[in-house]
Amino acid sequence: MTSRLSAIALDAADPRPVAEFWCAVLDWRVVEDTPEVIGIGPADGTGPGIDVCRVPDAKTVKNRLHFDLRADGTDTATELRRLLDLGAVRVDVGQDDDVTWTVLADPWGNEFCLLGTPVQDL
Repeated sequence: MTSRLSAIALDAADPRPVAEFWCAVLDWRVVEDTPEVIGIGPADGTGPGIDVCRVPDAKTVKNRLHFDLRADGTDTATELRRLLDLGAVRVDVGQDDDVTWTVLADPWGNEFCLLGTPVQDL
């Protein structure tokens, strides 16, 4: 017997816009919707999802856990433009200038990375 990853939790003062952002980024849908938690996941129900949980406190430090995304079906520059158009912003968390990924944050400050090599080039 082992455990299975069910969901990754993201904290937010207002879960709805955070869930909507990540649904747009990942082409996912809402699978659970309560006043305290909005769960999102793939339309086919596979894999772990993300639970966006309402919390009263503001984010104050760099996330201890973050998502690494990879462009899928497009090049990395095009995907970066799409993420920025959705509301992501570039952030500096101390990364060197020559890293192969781009550090971003969602509109609520949760950091994530867009890796330099798209899925189709692996």
